[in-house]
Amino acid sequence: MSEPVAMSSDRPAAPVESTVRPLSPWRRLLRDKVAVAAGAFLVLVVLAAIFAPLLAPADPYDNNIRLRLKPPGGDFVLGTDTQGRDMVTRLLYGTRTTLVIGVSAVLMGGFIGALMGIMAAYYRRLENLLMRIVDILLSFPSILFGLAIAALLGPGVDTLIVALTVSAIPSVARVTRGAATVVMQQDYLEAGRAVGVRERVLIWRYLTLNCLSTILVYLTLQFGQTILLGAALSFLGLGAQPPIAELGTMAAEGRNFLSFRPHVATIPSVAIFLIVLAANLLGDAMRDVLDPRMRQ
Repeated sequence: MSEPVAMSSDRPAAPVESTVRPLSPWRRLLRDKVAVAAGAFLVLVVLAAIFAPLLAPADPYDNNIRLRLKPPGGDFVLGTDTQGRDMVTRLLYGTRTTLVIGVSAVLMGGFIGALMGIMAAYYRRLENLLMRIVDILLSFPSILFGLAIAALLGPGVDTLIVALTVSAIPSVARVTRGAATVVMQQDYLEAGRAVGVRERVLIWRYLTLNCLSTILVYLTLQFGQTILLGAALSFLGLGAQPPIAELGTMAAEGRNFLSFRPHVATIPSVAIFLIVLAANLLGDAMRDVLDPRMRQ
């Protein structure tokens, strides 16, 4: 008789479910050294602008012609400008004005643009009208908006904020409308309609909140572009008027002295460059961690 064949006990082990939870988007963001450095730099810039009256070593409007165009070093770390004013002080106050202009324009333009995009996606009868308005706004160069608004209102900080707000609206509206259109195709929104959820709740809780991450990421990137555009308009004389300190205006004041006192124009220009670079780096990192396709 043949011996019975022994059953093999080497069975494949049952798959063990992983208990490791994926990192949250914000923890992933904190692991990005470039994003952390950019965010820390922006925080320091904001704090320096807020506490400019405490940090500034001199009065930003105190002219002293005898000290004009002093090079960096000695009693003046960053030198003096064309009116003998301390460049460190002017830089702090100029950064404050630039940030106020940029943040105000991005918030107002972002709100109006996001509202247009949400309404266009939810109310199909309004989509054609709102998107044609967006197309018209996109067809004009942003600097042309500044020139036209300055001709109507006169140059100044308020004029610059209005011009930058109008410039930010169409791109925000288009991005928001694209994100909202995707959300409108989801089953949970149709389910909310089927069970009788109020329209106001559908628009805010089901639609807007699901587009919020996309809007916030884009506004972060838009902030850098707004700062750059605002500086360009100020350089052309459409923004803050002397003696108000503003980075674009400060760069314009020093352009005639680049050959022998380059610090007057280059210091505010470098400040603009660093702020825009930090905002763009942070925006790119936020896009990577908040994009649903990147969470897998």
